[in-house]
Amino acid sequence: MDVGKIIAHNLKTIREEKRLSQGQLAERAGLSKVIISQIERGDSNPTINTIWKLAGALGLPYTSLIEPQEDDAVSVRAADAVKQRDKGYCVYGYYPKNEKRNFELFLLEMEPNSEHLSVGHSKNSVEYLLLLKGKMQISADGRDYTLEKNDALQFNASGEHRYINLGDQTLKAVMIIQYLL
Repeated sequence: MDVGKIIAHNLKTIREEKRLSQGQLAERAGLSKVIISQIERGDSNPTINTIWKLAGALGLPYTSLIEPQEDDAVSVRAADAVKQRDKGYCVYGYYPKNEKRNFELFLLEMEPNSEHLSVGHSKNSVEYLLLLKGKMQISADGRDYTLEKNDALQFNASGEHRYINLGDQTLKAVMIIQYLL
């Protein structure tokens, strides 16, 4: 599945539905108009943080930009999950937010001793993590939390937060991002 083409189609469609110019969206997202244009043409593979910036500027969940349009998601095979990688940090999108669910579900994998800084998600978003394998630290809301296998954490995800794999093995976690009304 070509994520770049999906993002290109979804971004342009949503931007036009909201009657925004590329320049207006670029200003809201803190990006250049050239980057918006490249993404919409499918000439660019945006980073995870760039997608978060665009989703935030549009007031939409992350998966609204990366998921193909669908009627109902009942069963998702691992091979069909939308995969995105950014320097040792990888997320697999299984269930996007839609009119029937106010959350997104991801499988998170991190390479040993790696870290990832998230720019934050949409306003009124809450993140839930369940660590399946490894040991990790999450910095959010000015605090550090350490999770070990089968530990869970819930935090306000609208602000910047950091994930750190503290171990020497690949970390795996289930991540749910809920969008509150």
